[in-house]
Amino acid sequence: MSAAILRHPAYIEWPADPRDRLPLTLWDARAIAEATGGTASGEFQVAGVEMDSRDVVNGDLFVALKGEAMDGHRFLDKAFENGASAALVDRPVDYPHILVEDTTEALKALARAARERTGARIIGVTGSVGKTGVKEAIFASLERASRGAAHRSTRSYNNHVGVPLSLARMGARSRFAIFEMGMNHAGEIAELTAQVRPHVAVVTTIAPAHIENLGSEEAIADAKAEIFGGLERGGTAVIPADSPHYERLAAAAKNAGAKIMSFGKAGHADIRLLDAIPSANGGSLVTCEFDTGRLCYTVAEPGEHWVINSLAVMAAVRAAGGDMAAAGLALAEMGGLKGRGARHGVDAPGGKALLIDESYNANPASMRATLAQLGQTPSGRRIAVLGAMKELGDFGPNFHAALAEPLLAADVDFALLVGEEMRSLARELGKQAGQTLGKPFEWAHCANADEAIGSLEEFGIVAGDAILVKGSNSVGLGRLVDHFTRQS
Repeated sequence: MSAAILRHPAYIEWPADPRDRLPLTLWDARAIAEATGGTASGEFQVAGVEMDSRDVVNGDLFVALKGEAMDGHRFLDKAFENGASAALVDRPVDYPHILVEDTTEALKALARAARERTGARIIGVTGSVGKTGVKEAIFASLERASRGAAHRSTRSYNNHVGVPLSLARMGARSRFAIFEMGMNHAGEIAELTAQVRPHVAVVTTIAPAHIENLGSEEAIADAKAEIFGGLERGGTAVIPADSPHYERLAAAAKNAGAKIMSFGKAGHADIRLLDAIPSANGGSLVTCEFDTGRLCYTVAEPGEHWVINSLAVMAAVRAAGGDMAAAGLALAEMGGLKGRGARHGVDAPGGKALLIDESYNANPASMRATLAQLGQTPSGRRIAVLGAMKELGDFGPNFHAALAEPLLAADVDFALLVGEEMRSLARELGKQAGQTLGKPFEWAHCANADEAIGSLEEFGIVAGDAILVKGSNSVGLGRLVDHFTRQS
């Protein structure tokens, strides 16, 4: 660089950022070896970290994880065919690699190193419903405000493998990072939040998901509240003000030494909903109030649950020192995620039908929310394809049968019930046949997703239909979504 440029006022006055001294490369061989205690086969750099050989792209570090039924070392050839730069392995191989004793423990060590080196503001997100959507919305908000310097866990990488993988992928120059944390049993969130060590911990809501393992909503609230135990000193707990478990969550946050920022409709909420009206694009125009003012913004995603989700996003962004106005713009541009609200136009006789893809997950609270959304969707006919809700244990029959009320309230024309657990709802609908006021609706019960495809084809989709597909992922209703959207 010439001396003249170095003396130019604009160059001299350019603000210094300590992050400019951090590496642009995600990891090099020396850094991986130091973090994991392994031995590098040579010098190399990697731009990503991946554990599935099918998802490897050019420049990735492939982590050859070894489990009870699968050994990632079997897929080394495939990983390098797809462009891997190096691999993390527990045996010598002919590819560029870091040799360690245990690849799972080495991945955790790499995650710890990523967390230690970062100066990013870290946000952890958990909850019974909405955590992936809220995580994505927070990321979109902070990525916009930081001009691309935000990081987040992708997909639903929220367990004992996904969280360290997501941490290991975090670049040294990230300014914000958002991590989702899930659980099936008590104690799991505590382990994950100890790795993430967030500055802001968000609980979206408490609902009877995984109640089979935990026994009660109170126990679920306690398990979710474990996220506060990992907060950095002076951290903030973001909790739902309208939850019947608010006091329980608040007490757990205070015991962890956290500041509290609540969101919702309640008068005591720190980010409080003032108004929400339908917007022209099918979403909502939301006005919220907080201690220093008010903000009006659009939420592209339809449904009252997304109005509340947006308040959680605003609270998290505010607690992390982000830009709430940028968050409003991001919420206006967000589309639905695959399996979590994505909307598809489906070819049908006479034109197009709308298919709402909620096939990835389901519990009693999310079922009610999405059925309410279906009931507000303008359409010629409303069709609900509902898959079984898993991990409800002895509570399952009652929770499934209770879906009769929101189905009727949604004014559906046809309900297709999928899975053995849905037999309870079928019996309830059978008892109510002819006893309800208003128009009757058809329904059918089938064993699996393949039967559901045939049943829906037999019923016949026509232009103007709105079809909600909702169920636990293991039911496989994603196949039904793929079947009908592939044809369009």
